[in-house]
Amino acid sequence: MTSYNVKISGQELEFACEEGDTILRAALRAGVGMPYECNSGGCGACKVEVLNGEVENIWEDAPGLSPRDIKKGRKLSCQCIPTEDLEIKVRLNPEAMPLHKPIKGKAVLFEINKLTEDMAEFCFKTEHPAHFKAGQFALLDFPGITGSRGYSMCNLPNEEGEWRFIIKKMPDGSATTTLFEDYEVGAEIVIDGPYGLAYLKPEIPRDIVCVGGGSGLSPEMSIIKAAARDPQLNDRNIYLFYGGRTPSDICPPKLIEADDDLRGRVKNFNAVSDVEAAEAAGWNGDVGFIHELLGKTLGEKLPEHEFYFCGPPPMTDALTRMLMTEYKVPFDQIHYDRFY
Repeated sequence: MTSYNVKISGQELEFACEEGDTILRAALRAGVGMPYECNSGGCGACKVEVLNGEVENIWEDAPGLSPRDIKKGRKLSCQCIPTEDLEIKVRLNPEAMPLHKPIKGKAVLFEINKLTEDMAEFCFKTEHPAHFKAGQFALLDFPGITGSRGYSMCNLPNEEGEWRFIIKKMPDGSATTTLFEDYEVGAEIVIDGPYGLAYLKPEIPRDIVCVGGGSGLSPEMSIIKAAARDPQLNDRNIYLFYGGRTPSDICPPKLIEADDDLRGRVKNFNAVSDVEAAEAAGWNGDVGFIHELLGKTLGEKLPEHEFYFCGPPPMTDALTRMLMTEYKVPFDQIHYDRFY
């Protein structure tokens, strides 16, 4: 297989990029701390300047680049595939150095667990161990569908190569529609991972708050499982706040009750945002947005906690604004990967 050399300008650092791999993925496979978040073209955190050499752009109109970025010749390393040796300019981020270098390989679907009408746990197995940190994600490639999709693992790392994902079926989503309607046990995809920086940091001496919405439940389940099993966190409170549009979306209570380590250990709060659906279903719980319930529940004690969250951009944006603006929570206590 053809390989291209990528040199980082101004540093004695270079790495190989296999044919078809992006600059970002190749850098992380080489253990280089390339800045990034979503790894799918949406956030813009992985911008670089290509000083020498040519690249192929996977997604020309990726929203992670502004008109100003394009004018200045910046590119997204997660969307650029080298077609020859390159020299790039980028400011590396030591915190982005991978704890587990991502591996790309075939995965076989071995189990599907339905959670709600439009959400299920899809379980895949690879020949190599599933080494990752709780809260990280993988990129899934489906045959016949253009572009990788990022989904977070809901299980814990393991030697058996099991990768479990809680995935929500999205209206008009080509990947999720195919996954829910066409895939059966035995189907094969390609999994590339792990990626992501919003993973559990057990050494931080604060209580843990996880917040999720939609498929954002997946990484939060992984985090609370890891936290509940970590002896150094025995004296910490663990909270899970999960919001759905209707009462039928709320599945965390059953998932927590079914897990011996989580039952009685995790404090779970849920809210639904559709008032009419809540009334029609006779919902007795909280109605409103999940960040509002979080503020009402912990209030002035919020700065005393460490936050991990994942969900739709409106949820993560509202939550970040509330924590930082209203409650003065330091940004370094907030952990999430931006997906758009």
